[in-house]
Amino acid sequence: MFRRWVMLVLWCAALFAGTLPAAADGPTVWVVELEGEVNSGQAAYLARALRAAEAAGAVGVVLEISSTGGTLEAALSMYDRITSTALPTVAWVRDRAWSAAALVALAAERLYMAPGSSMGAAEPRPAEEKYVSAMRAAMAAAAEQRGRDPEVARAMVDAAVTIPGLVEAGKILTLTAAQAQEIGFSDGTAPDLAVLLARLGWRDLPLMRTRQTWAERAAGLVTHPLVAPLLLSLGLVAAITELITPGWGVAGLLALTCFGLFFGGHLLAGFAGWESVLLFAAGLGLLAAEAAAPGFGLFGLSGIVALAVAIYMASASGVQAVRTLAVGLVSAGAASVVLLRVAARRGWLLRFTLRTALTSKKGYVARPSTADLLGRKGIAVTPLRPAGVALIGDRRVDVVTEGSFLEAGTRVKVVKVEGPRIVVESTE
Repeated sequence: MFRRWVMLVLWCAALFAGTLPAAADGPTVWVVELEGEVNSGQAAYLARALRAAEAAGAVGVVLEISSTGGTLEAALSMYDRITSTALPTVAWVRDRAWSAAALVALAAERLYMAPGSSMGAAEPRPAEEKYVSAMRAAMAAAAEQRGRDPEVARAMVDAAVTIPGLVEAGKILTLTAAQAQEIGFSDGTAPDLAVLLARLGWRDLPLMRTRQTWAERAAGLVTHPLVAPLLLSLGLVAAITELITPGWGVAGLLALTCFGLFFGGHLLAGFAGWESVLLFAAGLGLLAAEAAAPGFGLFGLSGIVALAVAIYMASASGVQAVRTLAVGLVSAGAASVVLLRVAARRGWLLRFTLRTALTSKKGYVARPSTADLLGRKGIAVTPLRPAGVALIGDRRVDVVTEGSFLEAGTRVKVVKVEGPRIVVESTE
């Protein structure tokens, strides 16, 4: 088993090691492909690629963009990383850079677009004023920083912004490659990378192309604001199911899988640290200890607090943490109630519960009544010192004297009956 785990770790390490190109001798140009949704996984990939390019001493970095957008948090993270690098950066819109991807494109020092490509349509969803205001300010600031018209950037976000001859009131601006070049918003058009590199003076330099790994794509998926609460909910329901049923089964494996995806994705995306994973594991351990003890006390309360803090630490932001916790806990509670009711109705819980109800209406009593023995006589079957066994009529019963010791065979009489306690005394 240990050898299998070692081989798995080595295989994963080799897989990740192969995701970046080998370093080349002399100056190089790095092409970072930004394709698909702008999310936390893509942000982690971009940061990794830029670190590698900086370490290799690249001449410049080309950001090849093909995206319909994504989350504002991820776009801002990518914007900050692009503007913080000392390397020359060039954005090339291969076919589209819409919504959050437009902000990523504006982050580069130079902007080129392929013929037939488009850029803009950056109105956030939901289109509430606070989100529109935040995106409008971010786009305008990015345009100003790179010497582009901030009013054009605002028009890509806010339908209230009008630019005569370009966009009318009530419309969101989306520029074609020709329009962007005509108004000076882009630095030009380039049909392919070869033409682009020639215009930049990088034609004869070796290219180092990078792509997102499957793990980074998975991290972007599991950290999505809709997927993360779902994973947490499924994990909590599975953990609750495992705790209330004996043994170890599918529910436990499902819980580990969901929690592993949740924290693994947040670790890879750079949101979480190992301290949050350890804290979450400690919280589960405390809840397991609480489940093994009667009632609800310190272990249970501490476990809930530990889980909440761990999820908060692993989330991309405080708002997302609260949303994930609220959705996860409410969903887990509701699903647990439904699960228990369905299990009870279909008989799944009968394997773990007593099926027969021993009620007094059916004639079941905890102990037969002995009140009828009061005043009756019998004989001690065993020595009474002071407790022992006596034969009263035809019944063998446990009896006790009021302090005296009686030998076996002594004739006795029942003088008191106090529930299960039958008191006798000698009649000799």
